[in-house]
Amino acid sequence: MHKIKKAIIPVAGLGTRMLPATKAIPKELLPIIDKPLVQYIVEEAIEAGIQEIIFITRSGKEAIENHFDVNFELEKALKISGKNKILKSIRDIIPKNLKITSIRQENPKGLGDAILCAEHIIKKEPFAVLLPDELLMSNSKKNDLSEMLSQFNETKSYQILVEKISKKETEKYGIISPKKPIKKGEKVISLKSLTEKPLPSKSPSNIRIIGRYLLPPEIMNSIKLIKPGKDKEIQLTDAINNLITNEECEFNAIISNSQIFDCGSKEGFLNANIAFSLKDKDLKNIIRRRFNK
Repeated sequence: MHKIKKAIIPVAGLGTRMLPATKAIPKELLPIIDKPLVQYIVEEAIEAGIQEIIFITRSGKEAIENHFDVNFELEKALKISGKNKILKSIRDIIPKNLKITSIRQENPKGLGDAILCAEHIIKKEPFAVLLPDELLMSNSKKNDLSEMLSQFNETKSYQILVEKISKKETEKYGIISPKKPIKKGEKVISLKSLTEKPLPSKSPSNIRIIGRYLLPPEIMNSIKLIKPGKDKEIQLTDAINNLITNEECEFNAIISNSQIFDCGSKEGFLNANIAFSLKDKDLKNIIRRRFNK
């Protein structure tokens, strides 16, 4: 079995929850402190050992590609001005051995369709998917994606990152159904099925899917068989569920060890900026001086 070295990051969304800020600026470039959201996601993938990033993009999102490209004029101006610290921060965004590819998604037809756009690059290899709306602040030295890859290499089972939520929130998310009752403290859960946004009264559990997946190449054919659902979108959850229920591939869920921020929403974006600011000594002191009066 191939090791997972490729990661798809879908960035073709319209960012409607963050308008008017996202009218001209891709939501993925909105800053968490002084770094755009998408850079945190790419750094997370690099830390886990990913060697190729595939952006699924659309017209108007060229600035995302530009962010990871070289800006000769800016670098020259910073060098002449002696601003070496700032120069280093824009030069060392990605390692030289990381490959970045962009693919246009013609129409916004859902996450499943976005992933299918990369079929010709993925070929017959397993791969990762990272959704940039969800920013993870790890509570351990090893980030969640690294843990997922370790589990994959050890068990050869595909992985989905999850967290426990309030039962009343289940209709907002994809929800897992475990094969057997979950033991206290259990971190890895065998999956029976997935359900997209069930009503609390019909939800199989209170454990929701986070936007981190390790997927088999077979998912591409499964996506092709999926009929558009709500909002005429092709749901990745449905495609994964078919693989699980037909016993084509084994999937596990891993409980996240991170603080999770939905940065596609105003609340999540604000909380992420506060949380990351509090990790910086100088910014933490500024916040205390300003708000502890």
